[in-house]
Amino acid sequence: MKCTLCPHHCTADRAETLGFCRAQREPEAATICIHKGEEPPLCGNKGICNVFFSHCNLQCIYCQNHQISSGSPTPRFIGVDAIVDEIARLLPQTENMVGFVTPSHYADSLPSIVEGLHARGLYPTIVYNTGGYDSVETLQMLAPYIDIYLPDYKYSLPDLARRYSHAADYPDVALAALREMYNQKGSSLPTDEDGLAYRGIIVRHLVLPGQVENSLGVLDTLADISLNLHISLMAQYYPPLPNLPDQLGRTLTPDEYQQVVDHLNTLGLSRGWVQELDAQANYRPNFTHQQAF
Repeated sequence: MKCTLCPHHCTADRAETLGFCRAQREPEAATICIHKGEEPPLCGNKGICNVFFSHCNLQCIYCQNHQISSGSPTPRFIGVDAIVDEIARLLPQTENMVGFVTPSHYADSLPSIVEGLHARGLYPTIVYNTGGYDSVETLQMLAPYIDIYLPDYKYSLPDLARRYSHAADYPDVALAALREMYNQKGSSLPTDEDGLAYRGIIVRHLVLPGQVENSLGVLDTLADISLNLHISLMAQYYPPLPNLPDQLGRTLTPDEYQQVVDHLNTLGLSRGWVQELDAQANYRPNFTHQQAF
């Protein structure tokens, strides 16, 4: 198969060579674990079963999951059957939700994973947790299998996207993907009697130090899609690697974050969550352990 799953369209035949994401043909998960750190409607009290796929189609230089986006440590689960087995083992301990984390480069395997769960009589809510760099065609293919989209919208500035994530076209490409997700799900986020979402879209944005202008532009773009979108504004950035450029070697200042929060409120984006600034001391995974969080 010559891969055109994501907007890089690198056409790599993974049986013969590696493409931009350096993923193998078979889906690889660095870990599959119960995670309680997602937005409240996605994890409830018991948590979500998250499948953290190895590799990534963005390779952000500040990636907080850099251990696995680069393809190491060695994946614990390789192939559809192994992934389905582990989800089935953990699912009864969760809120019956499964999150596919950084799944874009393995999107063609997701239907088989979902169908494998259905074949066992398991029908969890499926969450597509993505960096946002997705092709519309792939999202249309996935439409019957995804209940909730959880995309990032990282950049409004092409040069920043180029320098930080090797994707100058990210603002336009991710916007097209968001519009497709919105066309599929709308802006509502219906929940059951336990407060758990079962359909919809939540858009995440991680505020980066020294890049307030980028974040203000992101919020402007999201407001243009719909003021009813559920937005998860995140302050948890910390320097995951040494010698990062610009101001990525530090955490956010209170003033930077407040500027972005104020703009969110001014625009009227009132649905969603605003993370506390002290979150930068939390959410630091270690993927050398199966329970990474």
